[in-house]
Amino acid sequence: MRQRRLPFFIPHEGCPHRCSFCDQRAISGAQRPPTPQQITAQCEALLPASGAGADFEIAFFGGSFTAIPRGQMIAFLEAAQPFLDAGRAAGIRISTRPDAIDPEILALLARYRVRAVELGAQSMDDAVLAQNGRGHTAQQTRQAAQLLRESGFSLGLQMMIGLPGEGEPVRAARETALALAALQPDTVRIYPALVLRGTQMEEWMRQGRYRPLTVEQAVAAAAPLLALFEAKGIRVIRVGLQDDGALRQNLVAGPYHPAFRQLCEGALYRTALARALDGRSPGAYRVAVAPGRVSDAVGQQRGNLAYFAARGYRLKVVSCAALAGREIRLEEEHQRECEETTCF
Repeated sequence: MRQRRLPFFIPHEGCPHRCSFCDQRAISGAQRPPTPQQITAQCEALLPASGAGADFEIAFFGGSFTAIPRGQMIAFLEAAQPFLDAGRAAGIRISTRPDAIDPEILALLARYRVRAVELGAQSMDDAVLAQNGRGHTAQQTRQAAQLLRESGFSLGLQMMIGLPGEGEPVRAARETALALAALQPDTVRIYPALVLRGTQMEEWMRQGRYRPLTVEQAVAAAAPLLALFEAKGIRVIRVGLQDDGALRQNLVAGPYHPAFRQLCEGALYRTALARALDGRSPGAYRVAVAPGRVSDAVGQQRGNLAYFAARGYRLKVVSCAALAGREIRLEEEHQRECEETTCF
């Protein structure tokens, strides 16, 4: 079941380091953490009615939740408990650092019905982690992930592409993705590194020591990761940062796009279509895709259709209930192997 979340942001709280890329206030739009009273008020206003919250989570993102002062952390968790008791939410999700996980903290989280923990791994290259001021190692990510899985928590991992020191982006992204997949997370988030005002990354860029990825480079690195994780049964729950206004106001440079995931999906479909058309003569073709996938196959601003049209292939994309995932069925336009009753 896909969870809906009521998120609360605690920017920079509990973080012992300031990472090269980080300005969580710009990312989240939150200038200070909520009070327990504000958590209660928002839960009361925004969660479903009693007994109707089986697919809702209360989430604490930003900062390092398990590293904030213990009294503050417990106050946040306690504010959520009445809504779990009433069935207005099914559990709590938090994000934290790999080096802020140990058996004692996991026992406390379990008592307060935290059921999902996301670790900000970002990279599995120790040199990259050190250069960007993360303050933890890849081995600490492995150890924290193992503890979480052994303790029965749902494990989420977050990674970044295009960090300073990574080298060739496609190779670096794949290596980190493979290392994270080996930890058997339930979910993954993929973020392209963006240069935000006031960060160390901005200073390095001004000095000529760092060049952020272009949107095209970031898509080339991120798109294959979607297929890699999904082939291993790992759900990718976000690709790219969401802009609520504050992000774009503080964005200096980097591969931001409001529909970054759709760009990645479109890139995967372009590759699949090119493979399917290989050896076929230019002409008109009908492309059947799974329900809900037409816009991905067509591409952002119909980019895939334009790409193939320039090469002599006129494509009509339709939805077919017999297909799933990123399956495609390619037919010459006059053929009708996919029954009209399943296409719409």
